[in-house]
Amino acid sequence: MPVLELDPLIDDLGTRIIVCCGAGGVGKTTTAAALGVRAAERGRRVVVLTIDPARRLAQSMGIDSLDNTPRKVDGIKGSDGGELHAMMLDMKRTFDEIVEAHAEPERARAILENPFYQSLSAGFAGTQEYMAMEKLGQLRARDEWDLIIVDTPPSRSALDFLDAPKRLGSFLDGKFIKLLMAPAKVGGRAGMKFLNVGMSMMTGTLGKLLGGQFLKDVQTFVAAMDTMFGGFRTRADATYRLLQAPGTAFLVVATPERDALREAAYFVERLAAEEMPLAGLVLNRVHGSGAAGLSAERARAAAENLDEGRMTDRGDGKAGLSGSPATSPELSDLATAAAVSSVPEAAPTAEPAAQHPDVDDADAVTGTDTDTDVRHLTAGLLRLHAERMRVLAREQRTRDRFTALHPEVAVAEVAALPGDVHDLAGLRAIGDRLTAGRMPSA
Repeated sequence: MPVLELDPLIDDLGTRIIVCCGAGGVGKTTTAAALGVRAAERGRRVVVLTIDPARRLAQSMGIDSLDNTPRKVDGIKGSDGGELHAMMLDMKRTFDEIVEAHAEPERARAILENPFYQSLSAGFAGTQEYMAMEKLGQLRARDEWDLIIVDTPPSRSALDFLDAPKRLGSFLDGKFIKLLMAPAKVGGRAGMKFLNVGMSMMTGTLGKLLGGQFLKDVQTFVAAMDTMFGGFRTRADATYRLLQAPGTAFLVVATPERDALREAAYFVERLAAEEMPLAGLVLNRVHGSGAAGLSAERARAAAENLDEGRMTDRGDGKAGLSGSPATSPELSDLATAAAVSSVPEAAPTAEPAAQHPDVDDADAVTGTDTDTDVRHLTAGLLRLHAERMRVLAREQRTRDRFTALHPEVAVAEVAALPGDVHDLAGLRAIGDRLTAGRMPSA
Protein backbone atom coordinates (compact mmCIF):
# COMPACT_ATOMS: atom_id res chain seq x y z
CA MET A 1 0.00 0.00 0.00
CA PRO A 2 1.24 3.56 -0.68
CA VAL A 3 2.81 5.29 2.32
CA LEU A 4 1.26 8.56 3.50
CA GLU A 5 3.96 11.23 3.78
CA LEU A 6 2.74 13.85 6.24
CA ASP A 7 5.78 16.14 6.49
CA PRO A 8 5.46 17.25 2.83
CA LEU A 9 1.75 17.86 3.46
CA ILE A 10 2.25 20.16 6.45
CA ASP A 11 5.29 21.85 4.87
CA ASP A 12 3.33 22.77 1.74
CA LEU A 13 2.17 26.38 2.17
CA GLY A 14 -0.67 25.59 -0.21
CA THR A 15 -2.17 23.33 2.46
CA ARG A 16 -4.40 25.66 4.48
CA ILE A 17 -6.85 23.25 6.15
CA ILE A 18 -6.39 19.70 7.44
CA VAL A 19 -9.53 17.91 8.61
CA CYS A 20 -9.07 14.88 10.88
CA CYS A 21 -12.16 12.70 10.76
CA GLY A 22 -13.26 9.17 11.58
CA ALA A 23 -15.15 7.14 14.15
CA GLY A 24 -15.16 8.04 17.84
CA GLY A 25 -12.31 6.91 20.06
CA VAL A 26 -9.71 6.39 17.33
CA GLY A 27 -7.37 9.24 18.32
CA LYS A 28 -8.55 12.14 16.12
CA THR A 29 -7.87 14.73 18.83
CA THR A 30 -4.36 13.46 19.55
CA THR A 31 -3.59 13.22 15.84
CA ALA A 32 -4.76 16.80 15.24
CA ALA A 33 -2.75 18.10 18.21
CA ALA A 34 0.41 16.20 17.25
CA LEU A 35 0.23 17.48 13.67
CA GLY A 36 -0.30 21.01 15.00
CA VAL A 37 2.79 20.83 17.20
CA ARG A 38 4.92 19.41 14.41
CA ALA A 39 3.71 21.92 11.81
CA ALA A 40 4.31 24.86 14.17
CA GLU A 41 7.81 23.68 14.98
CA ARG A 42 8.49 23.44 11.25
CA GLY A 43 7.57 27.10 10.73
CA ARG A 44 3.79 27.17 10.17
CA ARG A 45 1.35 29.47 12.00
CA VAL A 46 -1.18 26.88 13.17
CA VAL A 47 -4.49 26.86 14.99
CA VAL A 48 -6.02 23.58 16.14
CA LEU A 49 -9.82 23.54 16.49
CA THR A 50 -11.05 20.66 18.62
CA ILE A 51 -14.54 19.56 19.53
CA ASP A 52 -13.39 17.08 22.19
CA PRO A 53 -15.07 17.89 25.54
CA ALA A 54 -12.60 15.75 27.53
CA ARG A 55 -10.11 18.67 27.58
CA ARG A 56 -7.15 16.32 27.10
CA LEU A 57 -5.81 18.59 24.37
CA ALA A 58 -5.54 21.57 26.72
CA GLN A 59 -3.75 19.50 29.34
CA SER A 60 -1.25 18.07 26.87
CA MET A 61 -0.46 21.58 25.63
CA GLY A 62 0.03 23.00 29.10
CA ILE A 63 -3.10 25.18 29.00
CA ASP A 64 -5.52 25.31 31.93
CA SER A 65 -8.56 25.23 29.66
CA LEU A 66 -9.65 25.87 26.10
CA ASP A 67 -12.63 27.89 24.98
CA ASN A 68 -14.04 29.52 21.87
CA THR A 69 -11.05 31.87 21.58
CA PRO A 70 -7.72 30.63 20.16
CA ARG A 71 -5.02 30.55 22.84
CA LYS A 72 -1.29 30.50 22.16
CA VAL A 73 0.59 27.37 23.25
CA ASP A 74 3.87 28.05 25.04
CA GLY A 75 6.89 25.78 24.71
CA ILE A 76 6.72 25.43 20.93
CA LYS A 77 10.21 25.34 19.45
CA GLY A 78 9.14 26.93 16.20
CA SER A 79 11.42 28.17 13.46
CA ASP A 80 10.78 31.04 11.07
CA GLY A 81 7.95 32.42 13.20
CA GLY A 82 6.13 29.14 13.74
CA GLU A 83 3.37 29.37 16.34
CA LEU A 84 0.61 27.15 17.67
CA HIS A 85 -2.80 28.23 18.93
CA ALA A 86 -5.54 25.93 20.17
CA MET A 87 -9.24 26.29 20.87
CA MET A 88 -12.23 24.15 21.75
CA LEU A 89 -15.55 24.75 20.03
CA ASP A 90 -18.26 26.28 22.18
CA MET A 91 -21.32 25.40 20.12
CA LYS A 92 -23.73 27.85 21.76
CA ARG A 93 -21.23 30.69 21.91
CA THR A 94 -20.49 30.30 18.19
CA PHE A 95 -24.21 30.48 17.41
CA ASP A 96 -24.49 33.58 19.63
CA GLU A 97 -21.61 35.20 17.72
CA ILE A 98 -23.42 34.63 14.43
CA VAL A 99 -26.53 36.32 15.79
CA GLU A 100 -24.55 39.24 17.21
CA ALA A 101 -22.65 39.70 13.95
CA HIS A 102 -25.68 39.63 11.64
CA ALA A 103 -28.46 41.36 13.64
CA GLU A 104 -29.00 44.78 15.11
CA PRO A 105 -28.27 44.94 18.87
CA GLU A 106 -31.95 45.10 19.90
CA ARG A 107 -32.98 42.25 17.61
CA ALA A 108 -29.92 40.21 18.62
CA ARG A 109 -30.88 40.55 22.28
CA ALA A 110 -34.43 39.39 21.51
CA ILE A 111 -33.10 36.34 19.69
CA LEU A 112 -30.58 35.41 22.37
CA GLU A 113 -33.26 35.60 25.07
CA ASN A 114 -35.80 33.57 23.10
CA PRO A 115 -36.46 30.12 24.70
CA PHE A 116 -36.68 28.36 21.33
CA TYR A 117 -33.35 29.82 20.23
CA GLN A 118 -31.73 28.76 23.51
CA SER A 119 -32.87 25.18 22.95
CA LEU A 120 -31.85 25.25 19.29
CA SER A 121 -28.37 26.63 19.94
CA ALA A 122 -27.68 24.27 22.84
CA GLY A 123 -28.68 20.93 21.42
CA PHE A 124 -30.51 20.81 18.12
CA ALA A 125 -29.48 17.79 16.01
CA GLY A 126 -26.61 18.79 13.73
CA THR A 127 -25.93 22.09 15.48
CA GLN A 128 -22.50 21.03 16.74
CA GLU A 129 -21.34 19.95 13.31
CA TYR A 130 -22.77 23.08 11.69
CA MET A 131 -21.10 25.35 14.23
CA ALA A 132 -17.78 23.56 13.73
CA MET A 133 -17.99 24.50 10.07
CA GLU A 134 -19.08 28.05 10.95
CA LYS A 135 -16.03 28.40 13.18
CA LEU A 136 -13.80 26.99 10.45
CA GLY A 137 -15.12 29.62 8.05
CA GLN A 138 -14.49 32.37 10.60
CA LEU A 139 -10.91 31.23 11.22
CA ARG A 140 -10.18 30.98 7.51
CA ALA A 141 -11.57 34.47 6.88
CA ARG A 142 -9.30 36.04 9.50
CA ASP A 143 -6.15 34.91 7.64
CA GLU A 144 -4.22 35.08 10.93
CA TRP A 145 -3.05 31.47 10.56
CA ASP A 146 -1.69 29.76 7.48
CA LEU A 147 -2.79 26.28 8.63
CA ILE A 148 -6.03 25.28 10.36
CA ILE A 149 -6.32 21.75 11.73
CA VAL A 150 -9.85 20.60 12.56
CA ASP A 151 -10.70 17.76 14.93
CA THR A 152 -14.18 16.78 13.80
CA PRO A 153 -17.08 16.06 16.17
CA PRO A 154 -17.36 12.51 17.55
CA SER A 155 -20.36 11.53 15.46
CA ARG A 156 -21.84 8.04 15.32
CA SER A 157 -21.71 8.22 11.57
CA ALA A 158 -18.98 9.88 9.58
CA LEU A 159 -21.67 11.25 7.29
CA ASP A 160 -22.96 13.61 10.00
CA PHE A 161 -19.97 15.87 9.58
CA LEU A 162 -20.64 16.34 5.86
CA ASP A 163 -24.42 16.45 6.04
CA ALA A 164 -25.05 18.63 9.10
CA PRO A 165 -24.20 22.06 7.60
CA LYS A 166 -26.60 21.55 4.71
CA ARG A 167 -29.20 19.92 6.93
CA LEU A 168 -29.29 22.74 9.48
CA GLY A 169 -29.03 25.37 6.76
CA SER A 170 -31.98 23.78 4.96
CA PHE A 171 -34.00 23.69 8.18
CA LEU A 172 -33.37 27.34 9.00
CA ASP A 173 -34.09 28.36 5.42
CA GLY A 174 -36.78 25.77 4.71
CA LYS A 175 -40.46 25.86 3.86
CA PHE A 176 -41.62 25.22 7.43
CA ILE A 177 -39.69 28.19 8.79
CA LYS A 178 -40.86 30.40 5.93
CA LEU A 179 -44.44 29.37 6.61
CA LEU A 180 -44.09 30.38 10.26
CA MET A 181 -42.41 33.57 9.16
CA ALA A 182 -45.26 34.62 6.84
CA PRO A 183 -47.44 36.29 9.53
CA ALA A 184 -44.52 38.36 10.75
CA LYS A 185 -43.78 39.52 7.22
CA VAL A 186 -47.38 40.71 6.72
CA GLY A 187 -47.23 42.62 10.00
CA GLY A 188 -49.81 44.42 12.20
CA ARG A 189 -53.49 43.51 12.27
CA ALA A 190 -53.34 42.04 8.79
CA GLY A 191 -50.65 39.67 10.00
CA MET A 192 -52.69 38.63 13.02
CA LYS A 193 -55.74 38.16 10.82
CA PHE A 194 -53.70 36.00 8.45
CA LEU A 195 -52.41 33.99 11.41
CA ASN A 196 -55.87 33.56 12.95
CA VAL A 197 -57.72 32.73 9.74
CA GLY A 198 -55.31 31.38 7.16
CA MET A 199 -53.22 29.33 9.61
CA SER A 200 -55.73 28.51 12.31
CA MET A 201 -55.87 24.83 11.41
CA MET A 202 -52.11 24.42 11.22
CA THR A 203 -51.31 26.36 14.36
CA GLY A 204 -54.09 24.64 16.25
CA THR A 205 -52.67 21.23 15.36
CA LEU A 206 -49.11 22.28 16.11
CA GLY A 207 -50.22 23.87 19.36
CA LYS A 208 -51.67 20.56 20.49
CA LEU A 209 -48.56 18.64 19.46
CA LEU A 210 -45.89 21.08 20.61
CA GLY A 211 -47.70 23.24 23.14
CA GLY A 212 -49.05 26.71 22.63
CA GLN A 213 -46.20 28.49 24.40
CA PHE A 214 -43.59 26.57 22.42
CA LEU A 215 -45.23 27.48 19.14
CA LYS A 216 -45.39 31.13 20.21
CA ASP A 217 -41.67 31.04 21.06
CA VAL A 218 -40.90 29.56 17.63
CA GLN A 219 -42.90 32.25 15.87
CA THR A 220 -41.24 34.99 17.90
CA PHE A 221 -37.84 33.49 17.09
CA VAL A 222 -38.66 33.28 13.39
CA ALA A 223 -39.84 36.88 13.32
CA ALA A 224 -36.62 38.08 14.94
CA MET A 225 -34.42 35.92 12.67
CA ASP A 226 -36.18 36.98 9.48
CA THR A 227 -33.20 38.84 8.02
CA MET A 228 -30.69 36.11 8.90
CA PHE A 229 -32.12 32.92 7.45
CA GLY A 230 -30.70 33.31 3.96
CA GLY A 231 -27.22 33.71 5.42
CA PHE A 232 -27.21 30.27 7.01
CA ARG A 233 -27.54 28.45 3.72
CA THR A 234 -25.11 30.84 2.02
CA ARG A 235 -22.45 30.21 4.64
CA ALA A 236 -23.12 26.46 4.61
CA ASP A 237 -22.61 26.37 0.85
CA ALA A 238 -19.46 28.50 1.12
CA THR A 239 -17.98 26.21 3.78
CA TYR A 240 -18.83 23.16 1.71
CA ARG A 241 -16.95 24.63 -1.25
CA LEU A 242 -14.06 25.44 1.10
CA LEU A 243 -13.87 21.77 2.07
CA GLN A 244 -13.65 20.84 -1.62
CA ALA A 245 -10.92 23.36 -2.39
CA PRO A 246 -7.38 22.21 -3.30
CA GLY A 247 -5.94 23.78 -0.12
CA THR A 248 -7.96 21.37 2.07
CA ALA A 249 -6.77 17.87 2.97
CA PHE A 250 -8.82 15.21 4.74
CA LEU A 251 -7.13 12.67 6.99
CA VAL A 252 -9.28 9.69 7.90
CA VAL A 253 -8.17 8.38 11.30
CA ALA A 254 -8.83 4.79 12.39
CA THR A 255 -7.46 1.98 14.51
CA PRO A 256 -6.72 -1.50 13.09
CA GLU A 257 -10.08 -2.78 14.31
CA ARG A 258 -12.93 -4.02 12.15
CA ASP A 259 -15.57 -1.44 13.08
CA ALA A 260 -13.20 1.54 12.90
CA LEU A 261 -11.87 0.54 9.48
CA ARG A 262 -15.36 -0.19 8.18
CA GLU A 263 -16.30 3.38 9.14
CA ALA A 264 -13.08 4.64 7.57
CA ALA A 265 -13.84 2.82 4.29
CA TYR A 266 -17.33 4.32 4.24
CA PHE A 267 -15.92 7.80 4.78
CA VAL A 268 -13.29 7.33 2.05
CA GLU A 269 -16.03 6.42 -0.40
CA ARG A 270 -18.19 9.38 0.64
CA LEU A 271 -15.30 11.85 0.30
CA ALA A 272 -14.63 10.54 -3.18
CA ALA A 273 -18.31 10.90 -4.09
CA GLU A 274 -18.34 14.50 -2.82
CA GLU A 275 -15.06 15.27 -4.64
CA MET A 276 -13.32 16.25 -1.42
CA PRO A 277 -9.51 15.93 -1.30
CA LEU A 278 -8.41 12.88 0.70
CA ALA A 279 -4.77 12.87 1.79
CA GLY A 280 -4.86 9.38 3.25
CA LEU A 281 -5.51 7.16 6.25
CA VAL A 282 -3.82 7.47 9.64
CA LEU A 283 -3.86 4.03 11.24
CA ASN A 284 -3.43 4.56 14.96
CA ARG A 285 -2.30 2.23 17.75
CA VAL A 286 -0.70 -0.39 15.54
CA HIS A 287 1.11 -3.07 17.52
CA GLY A 288 4.54 -4.37 16.61
CA SER A 289 7.01 -6.96 17.81
CA GLY A 290 10.77 -7.14 18.14
CA ALA A 291 10.62 -10.91 17.68
CA ALA A 292 8.28 -11.34 14.74
CA GLY A 293 10.22 -14.44 13.69
CA LEU A 294 8.85 -16.37 16.68
CA SER A 295 5.32 -17.41 15.71
CA ALA A 296 2.45 -17.73 18.18
CA GLU A 297 2.34 -21.50 17.62
CA ARG A 298 6.03 -22.00 18.37
CA ALA A 299 5.84 -19.75 21.43
CA ARG A 300 2.87 -21.68 22.83
CA ALA A 301 4.55 -25.03 22.16
CA ALA A 302 7.72 -23.87 23.88
CA ALA A 303 5.73 -22.62 26.89
CA GLU A 304 3.95 -25.99 27.21
CA ASN A 305 7.25 -27.88 27.03
CA LEU A 306 8.72 -25.69 29.75
CA ASP A 307 5.69 -26.16 32.00
CA GLU A 308 5.86 -29.93 31.58
CA GLY A 309 9.59 -30.01 32.31
CA ARG A 310 10.47 -31.42 28.91
CA MET A 311 13.17 -28.83 28.27
CA THR A 312 16.56 -28.52 29.91
CA ASP A 313 19.22 -25.89 29.69
CA ARG A 314 22.16 -27.44 27.88
CA GLY A 315 24.56 -24.89 29.31
CA ASP A 316 25.59 -23.47 25.95
CA GLY A 317 22.56 -21.24 25.56
CA LYS A 318 20.55 -23.79 23.55
CA ALA A 319 17.51 -25.69 24.66
CA GLY A 320 15.99 -28.95 23.49
CA LEU A 321 14.06 -32.03 24.56
CA SER A 322 15.70 -34.02 27.32
CA GLY A 323 17.70 -36.91 25.91
CA SER A 324 17.39 -35.71 22.29
CA PRO A 325 20.13 -34.42 20.01
CA ALA A 326 20.85 -30.73 20.14
CA THR A 327 18.87 -29.94 17.00
CA SER A 328 15.90 -28.05 18.50
CA PRO A 329 15.43 -24.27 18.11
CA GLU A 330 17.37 -21.87 20.28
CA LEU A 331 14.42 -21.39 22.63
CA SER A 332 16.34 -19.49 25.26
CA ASP A 333 17.25 -16.85 22.67
CA LEU A 334 13.69 -16.79 21.34
CA ALA A 335 12.28 -16.46 24.84
CA THR A 336 14.57 -13.49 25.43
CA ALA A 337 13.34 -11.92 22.20
CA ALA A 338 9.77 -12.58 23.26
CA ALA A 339 10.41 -10.83 26.54
CA VAL A 340 11.82 -7.80 24.73
CA SER A 341 8.85 -7.82 22.34
CA SER A 342 6.14 -8.22 24.96
CA VAL A 343 7.29 -5.97 27.82
CA PRO A 344 6.84 -2.22 26.99
CA GLU A 345 9.73 -1.07 29.14
CA ALA A 346 12.51 -3.35 30.26
CA ALA A 347 13.02 -3.48 33.99
CA PRO A 348 16.44 -2.48 35.33
CA THR A 349 18.88 -5.35 35.37
CA ALA A 350 19.48 -6.57 38.91
CA GLU A 351 23.02 -6.79 40.15
CA PRO A 352 24.14 -10.26 41.31
CA ALA A 353 23.66 -10.68 45.02
CA ALA A 354 26.92 -10.52 46.90
CA GLN A 355 27.77 -13.81 48.55
CA HIS A 356 28.67 -13.97 52.21
CA PRO A 357 32.41 -14.61 52.57
CA ASP A 358 31.78 -17.64 54.82
CA VAL A 359 29.47 -19.36 52.35
CA ASP A 360 30.93 -21.72 49.75
CA ASP A 361 29.95 -21.33 46.11
CA ALA A 362 28.39 -24.77 46.09
CA ASP A 363 26.17 -23.88 49.05
CA ALA A 364 25.09 -20.42 47.78
CA VAL A 365 22.06 -21.64 45.88
CA THR A 366 20.52 -25.03 45.41
CA GLY A 367 19.67 -24.37 41.75
CA THR A 368 16.43 -26.36 41.80
CA ASP A 369 14.06 -23.59 42.88
CA THR A 370 15.82 -21.07 40.66
CA ASP A 371 15.54 -23.28 37.59
CA THR A 372 11.82 -23.79 38.24
CA ASP A 373 11.21 -20.07 38.61
CA VAL A 374 13.11 -19.34 35.41
CA ARG A 375 11.10 -21.94 33.52
CA HIS A 376 7.79 -20.49 34.75
CA LEU A 377 8.88 -16.93 33.96
CA THR A 378 10.05 -17.90 30.48
CA ALA A 379 6.82 -19.83 29.84
CA GLY A 380 4.80 -16.79 30.89
CA LEU A 381 6.77 -14.51 28.57
CA LEU A 382 6.32 -16.95 25.70
CA ARG A 383 2.55 -16.99 26.24
CA LEU A 384 2.51 -13.20 26.37
CA HIS A 385 4.42 -13.13 23.10
CA ALA A 386 2.00 -15.64 21.56
CA GLU A 387 -0.91 -13.35 22.45
CA ARG A 388 0.93 -10.37 20.98
CA MET A 389 1.47 -12.27 17.73
CA ARG A 390 -2.22 -13.12 17.56
CA VAL A 391 -3.03 -9.41 17.90
CA LEU A 392 -0.56 -8.59 15.12
CA ALA A 393 -2.08 -11.21 12.84
CA ARG A 394 -5.62 -9.93 13.47
CA GLU A 395 -4.57 -6.33 12.79
CA GLN A 396 -2.81 -7.39 9.61
CA ARG A 397 -5.89 -9.19 8.31
CA THR A 398 -8.02 -6.13 9.07
CA ARG A 399 -5.57 -3.81 7.27
CA ASP A 400 -5.42 -6.16 4.29
CA ARG A 401 -9.21 -6.07 3.91
CA PHE A 402 -9.18 -2.27 3.87
CA THR A 403 -6.29 -1.99 1.40
CA ALA A 404 -7.89 -4.58 -0.87
CA LEU A 405 -10.98 -2.36 -1.10
CA HIS A 406 -9.01 0.91 -1.38
CA PRO A 407 -5.51 0.20 -2.75
CA GLU A 408 -5.17 3.82 -3.84
CA VAL A 409 -5.37 5.24 -0.29
CA ALA A 410 -2.01 6.15 1.23
CA VAL A 411 -1.58 4.91 4.82
CA ALA A 412 0.56 6.07 7.74
CA GLU A 413 0.84 3.50 10.53
CA VAL A 414 1.37 4.85 14.05
CA ALA A 415 2.90 2.53 16.61
CA ALA A 416 0.92 2.08 19.83
CA LEU A 417 2.33 3.85 22.87
CA PRO A 418 2.41 2.17 26.30
CA GLY A 419 0.43 5.06 27.87
CA ASP A 420 -1.62 8.18 27.20
CA VAL A 421 -0.20 11.46 25.95
CA HIS A 422 -0.05 14.12 28.65
CA ASP A 423 2.36 16.80 27.42
CA LEU A 424 4.12 18.36 24.45
CA ALA A 425 6.85 15.72 24.57
CA GLY A 426 4.20 13.05 24.09
CA LEU A 427 2.64 14.97 21.19
CA ARG A 428 6.10 15.27 19.59
CA ALA A 429 6.55 11.50 19.94
CA ILE A 430 3.21 10.95 18.20
CA GLY A 431 4.27 13.40 15.50
CA ASP A 432 7.47 11.42 14.92
CA ARG A 433 5.46 8.23 14.50
CA LEU A 434 2.91 9.92 12.25
CA THR A 435 5.55 11.20 9.87
CA ALA A 436 7.55 7.96 9.82
CA GLY A 437 4.98 6.70 7.31
CA ARG A 438 5.02 3.00 8.08
CA MET A 439 5.93 1.34 11.34
CA PRO A 440 9.11 -0.81 11.18
CA SER A 441 8.37 -4.55 11.19
CA ALA A 442 11.12 -5.25 13.68
